[in-house]
Amino acid sequence: MAALRPALCRALLRSRGARPEPGGRRGVRALRRSPVRVLQPQSPAEPEPPPPPPPAVERGAAAPGLWYEKAAPGDRRLGKVVTIAKSKKFRDNHGKVLLEGHRLIKDALEAGAVPQTLFFSTVGHLKLLPEAEIKRASLVKVKFEDIKTWSDLVTPQGLLGIFSKPDPAKMSYPAAQLANSLPLLLICDNIRDPGNLGTILRSAAAAGCEKVLLTKGCVDPWEPKVLRAGMGAHFRVPIIASLDWESVPTNLPAGTQVCVADNNDPDAPARSTSLPRGAGRAASAPAKSSPKAAPEHQDEEGAAIPELAAQRYYEDWARAPVAVVIGGETQGLSPAALGLAASTGGKRLLIPVVPGVDSLNSAIAAGIVLFEGKRQLLWRHKQEDGRQKLPVPG
Repeated sequence: MAALRPALCRALLRSRGARPEPGGRRGVRALRRSPVRVLQPQSPAEPEPPPPPPPAVERGAAAPGLWYEKAAPGDRRLGKVVTIAKSKKFRDNHGKVLLEGHRLIKDALEAGAVPQTLFFSTVGHLKLLPEAEIKRASLVKVKFEDIKTWSDLVTPQGLLGIFSKPDPAKMSYPAAQLANSLPLLLICDNIRDPGNLGTILRSAAAAGCEKVLLTKGCVDPWEPKVLRAGMGAHFRVPIIASLDWESVPTNLPAGTQVCVADNNDPDAPARSTSLPRGAGRAASAPAKSSPKAAPEHQDEEGAAIPELAAQRYYEDWARAPVAVVIGGETQGLSPAALGLAASTGGKRLLIPVVPGVDSLNSAIAAGIVLFEGKRQLLWRHKQEDGRQKLPVPG
């Protein structure tokens, strides 16, 4: 078998077309060698390091089932506080308001206002609020220094809240407020000073007003300064803002008589200007007001102003339902306010002042007229109630 192997190899080479090598060597096929490329062993590609995990949220429990988180540096939610506080446009577009302090936030929660985020510096602040209500909000613990930066109070309390803008139709006003409500409404005409408007709202709530209407031109009632001066009045009496004069009557009960507060005394010497400035002042009238007076006169710009019968504020005028218009500090009563009063048979309620005093502060004028209106309505109710209890003659 060994002898057959060389012959078998030659036969196989011939069958494949092998050519003899030069020099007589037959049956041997040359092997061509090419350089071998040596591949270095490759290390597996190292994966990119994963992004660092977000900082862990520090959580805590203010009470069983009441959790809060601690704000991390750069928390974007914190920047919204200043934006909401300073921008009426942002408040209107996003439907948010900013409340500060225990009293105001507690009043808002009890009235049904919806909290979104509460910022507090110590857990003790949360214990002063109704637990069931604040569970609906995001609770964020922040440094007191941050609250001092956001707040414009001299002595911040360490508690701020972002709320959905309250809807007067959905609020639950205190039972005591509803029980003492009177058919007495207040209309604010161009009240632009935040402190004055807040004080006026507080007086309206204290007098038992049924509703407060704010016409366009009044300061935003949800501005922080108005909220502070209001001392919780926003959550004790319905406030409807940004009304044009055409829509004011639709927000009044049927048969409402509209009166205007005025300190332009017709018994005083005639004034030199036809449209005096000041809180609660209407266009000037003749020296003596009488039913035979001209039905209207003109202001400085030539606009027709209806003439209204005038009387002292302490005389009989409050017949249910009744609304009182308080004019702004600079513009006074607008022609639209006087026109609405004239269309309802209303009167000018005069608040006499010492000659030489230009005008009363709007908030003071509102307090005087509203509480006098309350006195008259309660007296009239008592008189009517007494007559109903009299025995019927046999």
